[in-house]
Amino acid sequence: MPNKFYITTAIDYVNSKPHIGHALEKLQADVLARYHRLIGDEVFFLTGTDEHGAKIVKAADKAGKTPREFTDEISASFVELTKKLNISNDDFIRTTDQEKHWPGVYKIWNAIKENEDLYKDTYEGLYCVGHEAFMKKSDLKDGECPDHKTKPEKIKEENYFFKLSKYKKDLEKAYRDGVVKIFPETRKNEVLSMLKDSEDISFSRPSKDLKWGIPVPNDKDHTIYVWSDALTNYLSAIGYGRNDDWLKWWPANTHVIGKDILRFHAIIWPAMLMSAGIDLPKSIAVHGFITVEGEKMSKTIGNVISPIDLIGKHGVDPIRYFLLREIPSTQDGDFSQSKLEERYNGDLANNLGNLVSRTAKLIETRLSGELDFKDHFVDIDAHKKVQETSQKYAVALNDFRLHDALSAVWELLSYANSYIDTRKPWDKDADAQNIMTTLTTVLGIILNSAWFLKPFIPDTADKIFKMFGTTEDHTKWVGNKFEINKLEPLFPRIKS
Repeated sequence: MPNKFYITTAIDYVNSKPHIGHALEKLQADVLARYHRLIGDEVFFLTGTDEHGAKIVKAADKAGKTPREFTDEISASFVELTKKLNISNDDFIRTTDQEKHWPGVYKIWNAIKENEDLYKDTYEGLYCVGHEAFMKKSDLKDGECPDHKTKPEKIKEENYFFKLSKYKKDLEKAYRDGVVKIFPETRKNEVLSMLKDSEDISFSRPSKDLKWGIPVPNDKDHTIYVWSDALTNYLSAIGYGRNDDWLKWWPANTHVIGKDILRFHAIIWPAMLMSAGIDLPKSIAVHGFITVEGEKMSKTIGNVISPIDLIGKHGVDPIRYFLLREIPSTQDGDFSQSKLEERYNGDLANNLGNLVSRTAKLIETRLSGELDFKDHFVDIDAHKKVQETSQKYAVALNDFRLHDALSAVWELLSYANSYIDTRKPWDKDADAQNIMTTLTTVLGIILNSAWFLKPFIPDTADKIFKMFGTTEDHTKWVGNKFEINKLEPLFPRIKS
């Protein structure tokens, strides 16, 4: 019976259209989903959109649309992004979906309430409109929200509160005991520090101030706040509140999120689950931000990069490769057109593309277009190099270091290029043994590299397999007769 693997991205807030930061998170989760399918696991991969809140109403008003019209339009742009990026998600959840999402929200709210972890109180606090969240003084920098560079408003109102403080010790133990893993490890220390000043949190807003949302059960004067609405998508999408299908997939193996929502996912969400008597997710993978030529993306500066525009210009796999290789998986990284072109020409066109095309050409000219793959022709040192790469690759993926997994593959490709250059099978004096050993060895490296690259640049991997007349099923490579199929170059060079 195959292992189960359930992975999610954060659901994107639909106050504006997607940028490359949204693309990065989806790609990271997509790599892990595709990898687990490749090794035979049964996978469910979820993404979606977060569509309630006062900020949505303001954005819709500004656009001259109703909240429903506005959210339909922006959510559709995120669906388009998943398709353009070749994301392999199994479902796309929308928090405005009253049939699929709302029953799960009601169920977890009632479960928390039945556990006597909800109470009404008057709250006076600092409210950040950008986050649509109350903030602690310790979250501010020079009195401002560090993300939105604005001073939060002082608000006093009656809300439902969740007894988060009740679960602080249990949460600390879960992280110290490794029940929930956080990648990178440094983020775990951050969470343990955040736990120290965590206190009960507002779980609703007055409906007079927040009409665009899910009503509190049996209380028309209050609207459910973001925590038990948006976060519950990870359960509602797989059936929680509607049927028992969710039990097959839960707990989630990995939540892939940005560093700005770590508190929500590592403290509030697991505390909610504890209260409702539901198992905790197994891991949280935290990525950083993308800057553009050293600057934070900003509409004011005008440097917000559309991933869909980039794909239209360069194709999907070059963009997938660049974001996954250039941006360290758990750190901040930078985008520039010059870096993209450098990666494209150096890594994709020269290293990978050139190796594949010249190997195919040599099989055509030196072996009449056909290579009978016998394992005794495979160089022993090269075989060891492939095995070492396989180990590095698997460890890197399991540790959420996707860029390191790609780095290991490119080391292998560089080895193959050096190997073929040293042995010169094109030389008129090369003997049959040299030709067969060299081309069999290099073809083996190419096929293994294509298998490693299948989760990262799937279209390119498929083109490589097609060029050599085979598939990703590595059990059928040895003993196979490979015939060359002529295809266009994988990556024509970009001229600056």
